[in-house]
Amino acid sequence: MTATATATPARVRPSGNGWRGFGRLLRTETAVWLRDSASVFFGVLFPTVLLVGVGFGIPGMREPMTDDVPPDSIWYGVTPIATYLPTVLAMAIGTLAILSLPVTFATFRDKGVLRRLSTTPMRPQAIILAHLVINVATTFVGVALALVVAQTAFGIVRPEQLGVVLGAFVLGMLSLFSLGMVLSALVNKPSTANAVASLVYFPLLFLAGLWTPGPIMPDVVRQIGQFTPMGAAAQAMDTGWFGEGFPLSQYVVMVVWTAVLLPLAIKLFRWT
Repeated sequence: MTATATATPARVRPSGNGWRGFGRLLRTETAVWLRDSASVFFGVLFPTVLLVGVGFGIPGMREPMTDDVPPDSIWYGVTPIATYLPTVLAMAIGTLAILSLPVTFATFRDKGVLRRLSTTPMRPQAIILAHLVINVATTFVGVALALVVAQTAFGIVRPEQLGVVLGAFVLGMLSLFSLGMVLSALVNKPSTANAVASLVYFPLLFLAGLWTPGPIMPDVVRQIGQFTPMGAAAQAMDTGWFGEGFPLSQYVVMVVWTAVLLPLAIKLFRWT
């Protein structure tokens, strides 16, 4: 995924508040971001396209699991495509946080946008906040679309514990975007950002269960995956959606990732 070059924000007159003009900056950056068709596709449409492709393209994904699943299992009677949904939601967060955000800031750094912005009266942190807002909002739109289509096309069951699912989703966003911001702080070339982000993103997808979701995930993958931010988010949402109890260990893992990575990203972030 690549990011388009952004227009340099207009110089804002000095004022007592360095955030004056943030709304204009946000609108400008949103308009530029929307011109990048790849970011829009992967941020908004890809989770839905993946769900529909797997649900209709793989035989048996829409049939309830009863033959090879014990009756006392949380997966009994659940369709395979339903078990896929928490992983897809975790993937939706990670796609923008890990693939899109670092490339965007590497492009800005490479073209000198961050350096020029740091000399204006606008707080330089505004560009970071603007793109966090854009990517978080896009994540919500992509996830909402995926949920609506999943319910319409496959009749996905409602979560057993909605609060647990929502909490896992929020913590997943915090931990994965913190990881994305660390990558954004370290890379200064778009090509490097693409390479580094891919090296991080695809192993996280594997450990989150994209290829082995729910009941078919090997125990060793599940055990390792619960210590990664994407895997912990997917597993916690699994528990909230289909099971009972509270996924405490997964919640703790996401909190620790956030507590470590967010201050690290702030410390390491460079404008040049």
